Amino acid sequence: MIKVKHIIFTGLIALFISPVMAQPSVFTPGDYRDGVYDKENSVNRRPIPYTHLRQADVTWQKRVWRKIDMREKINQQLYFPLEVNTSRISLLQTIVKYLLSGEIMAFSTMNDEFLIPMEKAEIRDKLIEREDSSDVEQFDAAGNSIITKMPGAVDSAWMFRNLTEIEMKEDWFFDKQKSTLEVRILGMCFNAAKKGKEEIGGIPQFWVYFPACRKYLAKHEVFNVKNDSERRTYDDIFWKRQFSSLITKESNVYDRDINFHAKGLEAILESDRVKGDIFRWEHDLWHF
Repeated sequence: MIKVKHIIFTGLIALFISPVMAQPSVFTPGDYRDGVYDKENSVNRRPIPYTHLRQADVTWQKRVWRKIDMREKINQQLYFPLEVNTSRISLLQTIVKYLLSGEIMAFSTMNDEFLIPMEKAEIRDKLIEREDSSDVEQFDAAGNSIITKMPGAVDSAWMFRNLTEIEMKEDWFFDKQKSTLEVRILGMCFNAAKKGKEEIGGIPQFWVYFPACRKYLAKHEVFNVKNDSERRTYDDIFWKRQFSSLITKESNVYDRDINFHAKGLEAILESDRVKGDIFRWEHDLWHF
């Protein structure tokens, strides 16, 4: 009797275990969480909407162009990481991601008025660097030498290392309805670094319309060196002006950059003068 019960118990165990052992384990990305909790704040974030602005409420306005060098220490949160990282991507990687998916439109660098859109093929050509083709000697079945031109290797990560500058176009204005001095970024242009110490500035690659990018920039976090649980988004960084930059141009009758009449230290001092003029205007407005 005991032996019969043992046989029945063993059979039941085998009945329940065999289907489990027979099924192979299937892994899908996301099964194992990289962290102690699910990050929901950033992925569900929306940018702070701009308040409605009437032309009659703008009593003063100044357009400036500024340049951000992402290699500066305070700006490195925009530049890194250079490689693909599932938990965090750089500002350029974010823009390129939505450019190639068609959700963001790129514009030609012929002007900064967002009038000439770029095709996807044109964008890819600008973002990928190809090495020069080379002649390779090959031999046919008869042993005759044949010179074949082989295309150069493609470096798809070139853009993340070499597009180190951001040129921004923005408008400063005084809203008399709210009695505040405000700024709104209109566009960003990514520049590739030039080779050679004697050359200054970068080579423009493409413009993007910043208000159209904000809803995508608000979904991606920026590294915080002091606290990993309190990370801002790229939209927060630009909204709160947490970056270092240098003014390269202000609206003027000649439509000329500062570098046209000032170089080196003089250009830096001229940039500081433009910054000071903007904030002194607001200060003098409320000076009694």
